[in-house]
Amino acid sequence: MTQRTHFDDFARGRIIGRLECGRTQLEVSDELGIAQSVISRLWQQFQDDGYVSRRYSTGRPRVTTPNEDRYLAVTAKRNRRNTASDLSRQLSSATGTTISRQTVYRRLGQIGLYARRPVRCVPLTATHCRVRLAWSRERALWTPQQWACVMYSDESSLWALEMMKLSNQSPDIAVVKCKAAE
Repeated sequence: MTQRTHFDDFARGRIIGRLECGRTQLEVSDELGIAQSVISRLWQQFQDDGYVSRRYSTGRPRVTTPNEDRYLAVTAKRNRRNTASDLSRQLSSATGTTISRQTVYRRLGQIGLYARRPVRCVPLTATHCRVRLAWSRERALWTPQQWACVMYSDESSLWALEMMKLSNQSPDIAVVKCKAAE
């Protein structure tokens, strides 16, 4: 099967111009070395539509219009907890356009909105709260010299590892290790 070559608008105009001058499709075909079926198809398109420029047609047509895409974006920004299925239902009820959950993901992704799960922390039990309160009350009146021997770290993995070691000793006690200043 041979690969099609597309004519530019100038070549299409030349073909239509010759046909409008009264030449037959066969004559134009012979002059330009183009198949008569192509000439016929161009002439038919010109008579139907009034123009012969190539139609933009790459891929499947979009289900949503730009206005519907904006509606999705505004709705998603207003109600950040809505799921893609919720947004799909809202669009369907507002405009009558039914789209899939995956289409909502794609449309929101095109404008930079992506689904993210909120960070969940470990829920504190009543025992945790009591131990934390006792710890803070013990240290409420500490002097700067006492705090100087405490090392702080924002690395939660180290803290979790240390707490696991300490939990083996006693589940109700959280110990802060203090190295004396030398």
